[in-house]
Amino acid sequence: MFGLGSITGSNSAVFDPENDIPSLAGKVILITGGSSGLGKQSLIYLARKKPSEIWFTSRTRSEAEETCKDIREHAPDTTIKPLTLDLGSFKSIRSAAQLLLSQINRLDILMLNAGVMGIAPGLTKDGYEIQFGINYLGHALLTKLLLPILKATANEDHAVRVVILSSYSHWNAPGGGIQFQHLKTTAEQIPTLQRYAQSKLANILLARQLAKEHPEVTFVAVHPGAADTDLQAGVTGIGLVERILNATLNRFLLYQPVETVAKHQVWAATTIKELVNGEYYDPLGLPGKRRPEATDEDLMNRLCNWTEEELKAFSTLES
Repeated sequence: MFGLGSITGSNSAVFDPENDIPSLAGKVILITGGSSGLGKQSLIYLARKKPSEIWFTSRTRSEAEETCKDIREHAPDTTIKPLTLDLGSFKSIRSAAQLLLSQINRLDILMLNAGVMGIAPGLTKDGYEIQFGINYLGHALLTKLLLPILKATANEDHAVRVVILSSYSHWNAPGGGIQFQHLKTTAEQIPTLQRYAQSKLANILLARQLAKEHPEVTFVAVHPGAADTDLQAGVTGIGLVERILNATLNRFLLYQPVETVAKHQVWAATTIKELVNGEYYDPLGLPGKRRPEATDEDLMNRLCNWTEEELKAFSTLES
């Protein structure tokens, strides 16, 4: 269904961040989950191109301070600013969005990078299956709150991008793609990596829906590649076959270093190539290799309507 290169990100050699990212002068950027892994590496690549401001979210002040220190070593002249955010809390998301909007007058790149994978059953603070709540629903709310400034920026500069991290693992979503009846439970009857997969399928559908509703902004979902990050190390509650697969991937070096894998999401955020709005891209820049449910209009509309209903109490900023 897809080639090895599209899974691992091994064809990322075609993109050289140092030479292929254009100047980001005057741009304002926000990356969720910027304190480690792919998010932090994306910060490094983008900060070197001297945007006006580059913001990143983290869960704790100590993580943020350490990240700022590290980024300044790579790009000492960059204005980098942390934003405390818990994607498992609608209240935290709204507060973070409100603070950000009080500090910026434009937003050129929004990279929805943060996420969890294969963790133990649980609920977000608002009562949603934890992987779906963090990976999809929290990002959907954040994007909704930032849409006005994204669209205003797009009126001045048509190169506004929202990059939503998905995964080739969306192929592993349960039957029907999304099990709506279990989204407000711990969904323990669904294997942990299938719960992860349905959240990543939802991210692809989110990009398609937003592109349809707001064509002035470019929304894309990307599978960056299989990265050797803390996300892989945190996988728990998986069966023997999945453990063997993970061990095999590690042994044969199919998990690539973050320096390689982060190139794809940075490419999607900065390439001068015109992207297909609402598309899903495998690395590097390969479109269209999606599970059939990822292009299902009925499923997309159902997810959109469900999401609107769940987020309506938090969809406007507090006065």
